[in-house]
Amino acid sequence: METINARLVSWASILEASTLQQAEACARMPFIYPHVALMPDAHLGLGATVGSVIPTQGAIIPAAVGVDIGCGMIAVRTQVRSEDLVARPLAKLRIAIEHAVPLSAGAQNRTVSRSAGKRIAELEAVPEVNPDERHDRWRQQLGSLGSGNHFIEVSVDELQRVWLFLHSGSRGIGNRIAQHHIAIATSLIERYRTQLPDRNLAYLVEGTEEFEAYIHQLQWAQRYALLNREEMMDRVVGCLSDFLSAEVVEQERINCHHNFSQHEQHFGRTVWVSRKGAIEARPGQPGLIPGSMGTASYVVEGRGNAASLNSAPHGAGRALSRSRARKTFTHAQLREAMAGIEFHDTEAFLDEIPAAYKDIDVVIADAAELVSIRHTLRQLVNVKGT
Repeated sequence: METINARLVSWASILEASTLQQAEACARMPFIYPHVALMPDAHLGLGATVGSVIPTQGAIIPAAVGVDIGCGMIAVRTQVRSEDLVARPLAKLRIAIEHAVPLSAGAQNRTVSRSAGKRIAELEAVPEVNPDERHDRWRQQLGSLGSGNHFIEVSVDELQRVWLFLHSGSRGIGNRIAQHHIAIATSLIERYRTQLPDRNLAYLVEGTEEFEAYIHQLQWAQRYALLNREEMMDRVVGCLSDFLSAEVVEQERINCHHNFSQHEQHFGRTVWVSRKGAIEARPGQPGLIPGSMGTASYVVEGRGNAASLNSAPHGAGRALSRSRARKTFTHAQLREAMAGIEFHDTEAFLDEIPAAYKDIDVVIADAAELVSIRHTLRQLVNVKGT
């Protein structure tokens, strides 16, 4: 750990000057307690740094939670072994998953399945939230992946056991909720002429109607994101079962957010901890830290590091912007990076090439005080939305 100043600590050995400046600006907000913690995958974000842990008293910064509220990972360890997949057409499995789960931005289900219907009923039963005010297609999108760095993978661990692994969040509804409350926070800051180092650090004050409305909708969107991952994972388990013509037995399931906020106790006080691109890592708590497309992912266990506010990185973290990656790399380089992995071979994924991300092994090494490694996963199949 490096102490940048009294209000900012960092575990990132790779840290761009612009990212550090952004984190320092956030750490100067008067309601930060005790300090902002930068994770090893920290990189520039909107207002607040992606890969940062931001504890606040009496206020929350909506942009410091992120616009994909509740985004996170889910993984299932199965009884299937790598030899069960040898000589089988993995392209068939990939295509089956692509048909079972709607992919890409704006994608949705044509019909609502029975399992999705039960999850939707739970979400409809929250009296404080009317999600139809924000997005009228949230029901159809439950069980859909999205695009960008969201993925579904079939992987094997160091013992050659097959894992199913995916990354997604709260889809369009979470984004609409986040943008709505960021706009409200910004308008309040402008109304009261509050000076901020960055207008995207606009905040809501605890005890106000605006704050309470945000918390209700934030918690609802976090639950939506978790159920969205559960619904997709159930379908992926079904795809693998059909592919093998045999029942798939779940031996472990881990589901964790990395864009969220919740009330926690730290250093003798109760604070709102917003993890923007960071997972919770209490002592013994299981977690998931994926690499980039084509690199290793890790199943980890939290060490309960107090200075990090019991946190850990959420992935590799971008090293190059999407536009810069597209200008830097070629389709041939993407194919080379994905050698041996079944994936949809298209240059549409060029901005997701592993070289556009930080080295996941450096990130994991930087996180040695935060988590211990339980399993290392290597992809056999990768599914993404364009």
